[in-house]
Amino acid sequence: MKKQQSCENQNPQNLKISGGEAILRSVVDNGVEVIFGLPGAQIYPLFDAMAKMKDRVKFIPVRHEQGAAYMALGYAQSTGKPSVFAVVPGPGVLNASAALCTALATNSPVMCLTGQIPSNFLGKGRGHLHELPDQLSTVKGFVKWADRIDSAADASRSVNDGFRRMMSGRRGPVSLEMCWDVMAKPAEMSGSSAKPPLDELEINQDQIKAAAAIIKGKSRPMIMCGGGAQGASKQVLELAKMLGAAVTSFRGGRGVVSEDHELGVSSAAGYELWADTDVIIGIGSRMEMQYMRWTHMMQCHGTPPKGTPPLVRIDIDPEEHRRLIADAPILADAAQGVEALIKKLEGMIERPADSDRITAAKLKTRKAIMEIQPQMDYLDVIRDVLPRDGFFVEELSQMGFTSYFGMPIYNPRTYITSGYQGTLGFGFPTALGVKVAHPDKAVVSVTGDGGFLFAMPELSSAVENKIGLITIVFNNNIYCNIRRDQMTNYEGRLMGADLVNPDYMKLAESFGVQGYRVSSPAQLRPALEKAIAQDAPCLIEVQIPKGAETSPWKFIHPNM
Repeated sequence: MKKQQSCENQNPQNLKISGGEAILRSVVDNGVEVIFGLPGAQIYPLFDAMAKMKDRVKFIPVRHEQGAAYMALGYAQSTGKPSVFAVVPGPGVLNASAALCTALATNSPVMCLTGQIPSNFLGKGRGHLHELPDQLSTVKGFVKWADRIDSAADASRSVNDGFRRMMSGRRGPVSLEMCWDVMAKPAEMSGSSAKPPLDELEINQDQIKAAAAIIKGKSRPMIMCGGGAQGASKQVLELAKMLGAAVTSFRGGRGVVSEDHELGVSSAAGYELWADTDVIIGIGSRMEMQYMRWTHMMQCHGTPPKGTPPLVRIDIDPEEHRRLIADAPILADAAQGVEALIKKLEGMIERPADSDRITAAKLKTRKAIMEIQPQMDYLDVIRDVLPRDGFFVEELSQMGFTSYFGMPIYNPRTYITSGYQGTLGFGFPTALGVKVAHPDKAVVSVTGDGGFLFAMPELSSAVENKIGLITIVFNNNIYCNIRRDQMTNYEGRLMGADLVNPDYMKLAESFGVQGYRVSSPAQLRPALEKAIAQDAPCLIEVQIPKGAETSPWKFIHPNM
């Protein structure tokens, strides 16, 4: 990697301001327009700065730190832009930690701003308010990078460094902390007010040449997209057309190529095509589906198992190329790497799409997945009513699992997922952040009754901030996967699988949220149509009989 020199334009006014205001000014100078958060004693100066600068930055108050972090996650994942939240140190940061590790899993550029105990108490273990032993080291364990800002004068440099690290290479979350007294103390702010330049990565043409040599002789290629390909939709489609290649994804890469395009296929259809695929091109993907789900995971120890097709892999993260060694690795940004590969392949390949083979796989798997009921009938209604450019936020639930392969996605960044973290409870608060980022688009959160209650109080935030999210709670009064596993694998010894739920319509009414209760796909359709038209916070409860849902797992782990 070649690192550019950072910009250091002196602020002509050399303002003497609090540490909190210095941080905020630098964050705003980096283009941030919205901050999610929950105030507290150690970060009062930061929130006071927001009050002073409310004409430049919008503040979204929340009811719990996890809500702030998840909303920032939804904002970042759906836009591809940096997002920021602010919480108190210690328990506040720990409450937000699940969202931060989810941001790491989904390569989402989320910045946590937090406080710290007074500087003269650091490392003393005296038990100051919200003290966490070595908070900085703790946070470094689940984010891409973290640092402490020691003075207002250092704020610009540290914040700019944080934004550069978030957005360079494999994107991910960062955290910045400042001690309580330092955040309140006036100091002279100077330094850069410009956005920092990103690290650049030069493409190795020998890698491109080696990949092209493998691809040119193959007739049944498949392209696998991960979250790293979300900014390369145009380039991936061009490559797919050139090769006549089916394009698939698991979670993070959904929508890079529309699934109603002749070359766009669901993961279920991708598996149908896998048996006779003769080269796999991974773009911004860990290749989890092919080598941890379609092939037994114990067979994959750093190299693809014998008998699988040769692997060409484009990924910006050097560590990923060491974790899974490809036949032709390309260390590159997805868009730039695909562009270089297309250029090298021009004149070498010209073949039509293998449309009959791909179409047959899509038709065959569509018929098979319709057996997953009632999930597929509900998802078909949602897909039919939700606009093409609407957003769908999954959740760890039977409906969410089925959506991995059963909910066609048409546009990049419109399928929001927790990725490999599988973070139960992330869906509803994350969807609120998606809607904040896209107020003019329809956003639907699909969640189970178990996951929804993790962050249910954020209904208050939805009302207070006029966030027109539609939340569909599928209520079966159980943790379905847990109950199924305990019944099947543990002789029916149930423990913590059955749930006692509130009356969701009374709950919605108590928050001032429009509520609908339905019990069939036919009833869901008009309720969802009304909710989208109203563009106001809405809760739709779908009543599902306990144990009525068909397991979707044969399409997620077909070789288990």
